[in-house]
Amino acid sequence: MNSLTSPATWFKPLVVIAILWNLMGIYNFYAQTTMSANEISNLPAAEQAIMGHIPLWTTIAFALGVFGGTIGSIGLLMQKAWSKTPLFLSLIAVFFQMGYWLFFTKAVEVYGPTTYIMPLVVILIAYLLIKLCLNGMQKGYIN
Repeated sequence: MNSLTSPATWFKPLVVIAILWNLMGIYNFYAQTTMSANEISNLPAAEQAIMGHIPLWTTIAFALGVFGGTIGSIGLLMQKAWSKTPLFLSLIAVFFQMGYWLFFTKAVEVYGPTTYIMPLVVILIAYLLIKLCLNGMQKGYIN
Protein backbone atom coordinates (compact mmCIF):
# COMPACT_ATOMS: atom_id res chain seq x y z
CA MET A 1 0.00 0.00 0.00
CA ASN A 2 1.43 3.37 -1.04
CA SER A 3 -0.87 5.63 0.97
CA LEU A 4 0.00 7.66 4.03
CA THR A 5 -3.28 6.84 5.73
CA SER A 6 -4.86 3.61 6.82
CA PRO A 7 -8.53 2.76 6.65
CA ALA A 8 -10.67 2.69 9.78
CA THR A 9 -10.62 -0.56 11.73
CA TRP A 10 -14.14 -1.39 10.51
CA PHE A 11 -13.18 -1.10 6.83
CA LYS A 12 -11.80 -4.59 6.16
CA PRO A 13 -14.47 -6.50 8.16
CA LEU A 14 -17.16 -4.51 6.34
CA VAL A 15 -15.60 -5.29 2.96
CA VAL A 16 -15.41 -9.01 3.84
CA ILE A 17 -19.15 -8.86 4.58
CA ALA A 18 -19.64 -7.15 1.19
CA ILE A 19 -17.72 -9.96 -0.51
CA LEU A 20 -19.89 -12.57 1.23
CA TRP A 21 -23.03 -10.60 0.26
CA ASN A 22 -21.97 -10.62 -3.38
CA LEU A 23 -21.03 -14.31 -3.25
CA MET A 24 -24.59 -14.99 -2.06
CA GLY A 25 -25.70 -13.02 -5.11
CA ILE A 26 -23.59 -15.27 -7.33
CA TYR A 27 -25.23 -18.30 -5.71
CA ASN A 28 -28.69 -16.81 -6.40
CA PHE A 29 -27.66 -16.06 -9.99
CA TYR A 30 -26.53 -19.67 -10.42
CA ALA A 31 -29.71 -21.02 -8.83
CA GLN A 32 -31.95 -18.88 -11.04
CA THR A 33 -30.12 -19.47 -14.30
CA THR A 34 -29.89 -23.22 -13.83
CA MET A 35 -33.56 -23.79 -12.95
CA SER A 36 -34.83 -26.53 -15.19
CA ALA A 37 -38.19 -26.42 -16.93
CA ASN A 38 -39.28 -29.14 -14.53
CA GLU A 39 -38.32 -27.06 -11.49
CA ILE A 40 -40.14 -24.04 -12.91
CA SER A 41 -43.23 -26.20 -13.55
CA ASN A 42 -43.28 -27.12 -9.84
CA LEU A 43 -43.73 -23.45 -8.88
CA PRO A 44 -47.20 -21.94 -8.39
CA ALA A 45 -48.70 -20.72 -11.69
CA ALA A 46 -48.14 -17.02 -10.90
CA GLU A 47 -44.44 -17.63 -10.17
CA GLN A 48 -44.11 -19.76 -13.30
CA ALA A 49 -45.33 -16.81 -15.34
CA ILE A 50 -42.58 -14.62 -13.88
CA MET A 51 -39.73 -17.13 -13.91
CA GLY A 52 -40.58 -18.52 -17.33
CA HIS A 53 -40.35 -15.16 -19.08
CA ILE A 54 -37.17 -13.51 -17.86
CA PRO A 55 -35.56 -11.55 -20.72
CA LEU A 56 -31.93 -12.26 -21.53
CA TRP A 57 -30.91 -8.66 -20.83
CA THR A 58 -32.06 -8.93 -17.20
CA THR A 59 -30.04 -12.12 -16.78
CA ILE A 60 -27.01 -10.28 -18.17
CA ALA A 61 -27.71 -7.40 -15.78
CA PHE A 62 -27.95 -9.91 -12.92
CA ALA A 63 -24.56 -11.36 -13.88
CA LEU A 64 -22.94 -7.92 -14.20
CA GLY A 65 -24.42 -6.93 -10.85
CA VAL A 66 -23.20 -9.87 -8.81
CA PHE A 67 -19.88 -10.47 -10.54
CA GLY A 68 -19.10 -6.75 -10.74
CA GLY A 69 -19.98 -6.38 -7.07
CA THR A 70 -17.78 -9.32 -6.10
CA ILE A 71 -14.79 -8.19 -8.16
CA GLY A 72 -15.19 -4.61 -6.94
CA SER A 73 -15.44 -5.74 -3.32
CA ILE A 74 -12.28 -7.83 -3.68
CA GLY A 75 -10.63 -4.70 -5.12
CA LEU A 76 -11.81 -2.76 -2.07
CA LEU A 77 -10.26 -5.37 0.21
CA MET A 78 -7.00 -4.91 -1.71
CA GLN A 79 -7.52 -1.12 -1.40
CA LYS A 80 -7.33 -0.62 -5.17
CA ALA A 81 -8.91 2.33 -6.99
CA TRP A 82 -9.82 0.12 -9.96
CA SER A 83 -12.57 -1.34 -7.77
CA LYS A 84 -14.63 1.77 -8.58
CA THR A 85 -15.26 0.56 -12.16
CA PRO A 86 -16.79 -2.87 -11.39
CA LEU A 87 -18.71 -1.40 -8.44
CA PHE A 88 -20.19 1.31 -10.66
CA LEU A 89 -21.07 -1.28 -13.31
CA SER A 90 -22.70 -3.38 -10.59
CA LEU A 91 -24.80 -0.44 -9.39
CA ILE A 92 -26.06 0.34 -12.89
CA ALA A 93 -26.78 -3.34 -13.57
CA VAL A 94 -28.73 -3.94 -10.35
CA PHE A 95 -30.69 -0.73 -10.93
CA PHE A 96 -31.88 -2.06 -14.31
CA GLN A 97 -32.40 -5.62 -13.09
CA MET A 98 -34.37 -4.60 -10.01
CA GLY A 99 -36.29 -1.97 -11.94
CA TYR A 100 -37.43 -4.64 -14.37
CA TRP A 101 -38.37 -6.98 -11.52
CA LEU A 102 -40.44 -4.36 -9.72
CA PHE A 103 -42.06 -2.46 -12.55
CA PHE A 104 -42.26 -4.79 -15.54
CA THR A 105 -43.27 -8.07 -13.93
CA LYS A 106 -46.15 -9.01 -11.67
CA ALA A 107 -43.76 -9.69 -8.78
CA VAL A 108 -45.42 -7.19 -6.45
CA GLU A 109 -48.84 -8.63 -7.31
CA VAL A 110 -47.60 -12.19 -6.73
CA TYR A 111 -45.42 -11.68 -3.64
CA GLY A 112 -47.03 -8.60 -2.08
CA PRO A 113 -45.72 -5.16 -1.15
CA THR A 114 -42.74 -6.58 0.74
CA THR A 115 -41.34 -7.38 -2.72
CA TYR A 116 -39.95 -3.83 -2.75
CA ILE A 117 -37.66 -4.44 0.22
CA MET A 118 -34.95 -6.70 -1.23
CA PRO A 119 -34.46 -4.81 -4.52
CA LEU A 120 -34.15 -1.54 -2.59
CA VAL A 121 -31.65 -3.13 -0.19
CA VAL A 122 -29.61 -4.48 -3.13
CA ILE A 123 -29.52 -1.07 -4.84
CA LEU A 124 -28.66 0.67 -1.55
CA ILE A 125 -25.78 -1.71 -0.82
CA ALA A 126 -24.40 -1.30 -4.34
CA TYR A 127 -24.57 2.49 -3.91
CA LEU A 128 -22.91 2.38 -0.48
CA LEU A 129 -20.06 0.24 -1.82
CA ILE A 130 -19.35 2.92 -4.45
CA LYS A 131 -19.47 5.60 -1.75
CA LEU A 132 -17.09 3.55 0.40
CA CYS A 133 -14.67 3.29 -2.52
CA LEU A 134 -14.85 6.99 -3.38
CA ASN A 135 -14.44 7.95 0.28
CA GLY A 136 -11.36 5.73 0.56
CA MET A 137 -9.90 7.26 -2.59
CA GLN A 138 -10.51 10.77 -1.24
CA LYS A 139 -8.92 9.91 2.12
CA GLY A 140 -5.96 8.20 0.44
CA TYR A 141 -6.22 4.62 1.63
CA ILE A 142 -7.56 3.36 -1.69
CA ASN A 143 -5.19 4.03 -4.57
